[in-house]
Amino acid sequence: MQEEIRFATFNVCNLAPPGAKLYDNLEPLTPAGYDAKADWIAQQLDHLDADVIGFQEIFSQAALRDVLSRTRKYRDALHAGFDPDPHAHRLTPSVAIVSRLPLAGTPGIYANFPKDVPCDSGNPDSDRFARAPLHVQVVLPGARIVDVVVVHLKSRRPDYRNGDSGEDPLHYALASLRSLVWRGTEAVALRVLLSKMMREARRPCVVLGDFNDTADAVTTTIVLGSGGTRSVAGNEGTRGMAGDGGPHSVTGNAMNGSHGSGGGPQAEERRGRLYDSNQIQLRQDHLRHVGYTSIHEGHYSTIDHVLVSEEFNRNSPRAIGEVIDVSYFNDHLRLERPEASDHGQVLVRMRLY
Repeated sequence: MQEEIRFATFNVCNLAPPGAKLYDNLEPLTPAGYDAKADWIAQQLDHLDADVIGFQEIFSQAALRDVLSRTRKYRDALHAGFDPDPHAHRLTPSVAIVSRLPLAGTPGIYANFPKDVPCDSGNPDSDRFARAPLHVQVVLPGARIVDVVVVHLKSRRPDYRNGDSGEDPLHYALASLRSLVWRGTEAVALRVLLSKMMREARRPCVVLGDFNDTADAVTTTIVLGSGGTRSVAGNEGTRGMAGDGGPHSVTGNAMNGSHGSGGGPQAEERRGRLYDSNQIQLRQDHLRHVGYTSIHEGHYSTIDHVLVSEEFNRNSPRAIGEVIDVSYFNDHLRLERPEASDHGQVLVRMRLY
């Protein structure tokens, strides 16, 4: 049985067919520009060599399939994704997933927020995700199933309205606040959806993508669940969790790892939480950490993440595996090649028990 599996997240930066008009301030790709971009993404995919990859900024699923045909390692991989609505008043990219492991069930998207999540009544799109998360069930070796959710939360780009201009400091501040509120509301909606999925299905879960915020930002910690990324060193009696701060319908049986099923209120409370794979990886070499995925105005930050449920946290009594290490593919960011993405890729290696 395959003991190591790899998950990755890859924001490709506006993958679209040549000639497609995406934004007013962005020229369409020429045929040569498209070929260069598709070839670069294909080479990067082969370099990642991940079993499951979540993609963001896909304007055309057909273009992604073309990219896969240019790879050496993903020509026969499974692909799930949905094109943006061509009739929407605002064109937005979508997400996708590519897997060399089998898929179970039918892929689904979460377009709208759960009904109890409040929204900004001044925005016609405020009751839904800017980019709908994609949910698939991946079959791990040994016929175990993991729920994988690919996300792309609202960007930090200011949300101007009614002719507002960035030249006015107040307009800029309010527009930035609107984007933050929308992203924060998306985080709340995602947390509600994930809590329901994880507590009802009782399966391992991996959430990966572009969060447009760092792992310790409020929005990301909302998605993680109570406690966020704080690391707690447990003892043999309490089995404290590394990274445990206190954190379409799916059916299935509870997954019990080799450490036992656990129990009690604390174990039940942990069930809905997620953990930043970078915080719980086995290889914690702080001298070699170069984990950034974005460079904006000279500021280096990590806004792309792979979050995992307790089944991949080695300190959990329900663990079925552990995060070995996390790698960041970001050398291209400093080169600023036109065909390359403006995001680094995150690769997580896991060992199954």
